[in-house]
Amino acid sequence: MHITRRQAREWAIQILTAADLNRPEDLPSYIEDFFLQLFSLDEEDGGLKGKINDKMKNFVIERVAGVFACLEEIDSKVDSLLVDGWCMARLGTVERAVLRMGIWEIDNAGIEPAVVINEAVDLVNWFSSPKSRSLINGILDRYSKTK
Repeated sequence: MHITRRQAREWAIQILTAADLNRPEDLPSYIEDFFLQLFSLDEEDGGLKGKINDKMKNFVIERVAGVFACLEEIDSKVDSLLVDGWCMARLGTVERAVLRMGIWEIDNAGIEPAVVINEAVDLVNWFSSPKSRSLINGILDRYSKTK
């Protein structure tokens, strides 16, 4: 099994969601525990023991750490893009995680905004609701046009 950036982004969203629901200062523990659990299972049990390389692990860590290093700034950017009466706290946990990572990738990852938006829409569709696709697409598209 070849690990893709898409899979790595899924892992980053899972870690960001856990961190959002718990104490952010425990972020290093979430990351370590996530990979320990992922590696502890054999492939036939759904695990990836021996299948993930450092490049993909670092890809995940870069996104998670990057989001948390800029969390207040990212949340402020998203708040400014939401319609009146809405703020980050009113969004679902998955939607917050996807928006945070999307904003971070547009600002820092050197990836074309269209690719970031497409990945974000796919991720929110997978982890949340198809109704969230238009929210994520609209906010990230509006943000990318400010760059």
